[in-house]
Amino acid sequence: MAGLSKLEKIVASLRGENGCPWDKKQTPLTLKRYLLEEVYELIEAIDENDIEAIKEELGDVLFILVFLVHVYQEKSFLSLEEVIEKVANKMIRRHPHVFGQVKEKDIKSIRARWEEIKDKEKKKKSILDGIPKTLPALSLAYKIGERVSRVGFDWKDVGDVFKKIEEETEEFKKTLKKNNKKRIKEELGDVLFSWVNVARLLEIPPEEALRETIEKFKKRFYFIETELDKRGKSLEMASLKEMDDLWEKAKE
Repeated sequence: MAGLSKLEKIVASLRGENGCPWDKKQTPLTLKRYLLEEVYELIEAIDENDIEAIKEELGDVLFILVFLVHVYQEKSFLSLEEVIEKVANKMIRRHPHVFGQVKEKDIKSIRARWEEIKDKEKKKKSILDGIPKTLPALSLAYKIGERVSRVGFDWKDVGDVFKKIEEETEEFKKTLKKNNKKRIKEELGDVLFSWVNVARLLEIPPEEALRETIEKFKKRFYFIETELDKRGKSLEMASLKEMDDLWEKAKE
């Protein structure tokens, strides 16, 4: 663990008496923002399969984590050794089919046992306990749907969800006519939640699906900008028809 030890020494120097004023001011609350940013940068590097970027972003995430541990360690709340020992024991405990005598090999049974062990560890009062409230909304809806489906509270198939979507969409349309912003927001949420259930039953992470669509949109719009630039035009100078024609061309 020489690499981790090196990072620990760097963080200790940054937080030390002759360290960096900015680093010395950081707290767990201020570090949250940077941790989130670095994780998203790592996800982007993984999506692009850029190995050099992945190395760099993994390092950035690791550095923030070591930094965070050090801040807590300064107050004698925990140590890096305790953190590593805790997660190591948890992984061994939750993989009895690898480290124990359990013979399960199919993924569905393994996941079910993982959740069963996790529930016992957490001593949950509700099946919904333990789902991070700070998850992106699409991921949160997906996770909630997964949890309640474990006790049979679920749709029989995707077809049933489509019926619900039709019902929710009609309610949404009716609400639009009443021009009640609060009710419109509520009904729109119902429609979106129903679509997440479609994704879940198809085992397609909605967050990933939407991000891929966003990237596709961006590439096509970049194409429009590039083609207009070749014609000596800006977006403001182009007509909607001209942009629509280029959009269709970008799809080819």
